[in-house]
Amino acid sequence: MIEQRRPDGTLRHLITLEGLRRAEIEALLDRAQHYVRAVGERPPFSGALQGITIGNLFTEPSTRTRVSFELAGRRLGADVINLEVQLSSRAKGETMLDTVYTLQALHFDVFVIRDAEPGVTAHVAANVAPHVSVLSAGEAHLTHPTQGLLDALTIRQHRGGLAGLTIAIVGDVRHSRVARSAQQVFSALGAAELRLIAPPALLPDAEEFPGCRRFERMEDGLPGADVVMMLRIQKERITQAAFPDGAEYFARYGLTAKRLALARRDALVMHPQPMNRGIEIASDVADGPQSVIRQQVSNGVAVRMAVLEAVASGVRSG
Repeated sequence: MIEQRRPDGTLRHLITLEGLRRAEIEALLDRAQHYVRAVGERPPFSGALQGITIGNLFTEPSTRTRVSFELAGRRLGADVINLEVQLSSRAKGETMLDTVYTLQALHFDVFVIRDAEPGVTAHVAANVAPHVSVLSAGEAHLTHPTQGLLDALTIRQHRGGLAGLTIAIVGDVRHSRVARSAQQVFSALGAAELRLIAPPALLPDAEEFPGCRRFERMEDGLPGADVVMMLRIQKERITQAAFPDGAEYFARYGLTAKRLALARRDALVMHPQPMNRGIEIASDVADGPQSVIRQQVSNGVAVRMAVLEAVASGVRSG
């Protein structure tokens, strides 16, 4: 695993939440909370990254994540350039590195990379100049660290912390980078129990998600949950899970008001988006009083401001 810290112990890269200490995570969440504003309020602005140039390199589309990183960088005073990079599948890591070297020569300081191939982000981080930082904006099915942090921040805002909570993660866990980063950060912050609920074909391999309880029925996994996190399921995975269509999947694994009632009375409802309404979640639940889905979106900018500020603070002296 790539070393994510500088010799002085400060964070240089953020490719995974694995290996981060609880104190480091909490410091990032504290800083993110500093940048949180209610909808309708003037958003926060800072000159902390003035003179820093950030490149958002996305090889797969993601409007929310890209816009969130762009807003975060600009609100910190950085110059932000968005690039949708089209790469050949052959030697993809090397091709991405060629792109990064070109931009590095143009005095880019931070690269935010989203890629569907495992290992590309770490490969870039291992080969950039000493002053350059690399952030993952989502890597294959493996990691999405800023999503994990914003999920943790959202729960903390409503529950004061994660210690002692029971959290159910429902849906296509096998292919979900969101679920993997959530498991890492929730465990680090002291969640009491993590439950994975999915059709058998969409549960992860036995060696993954250590310490998590696994359920194949919503009715078995939801009782007593403090948080219910629904995952997006791609339509091609529905047939893989032995369901003929989305309606049948919803009948078995969709979050309805009746199923939500199995969880704790004040259970939070979460979803990383985009949502498939009527497949993963009912609209009255997604828009209901227990839903914090829109707050997750809002927290995304604050979290990414905190992370960019943390890694870029040592760019010029790195």
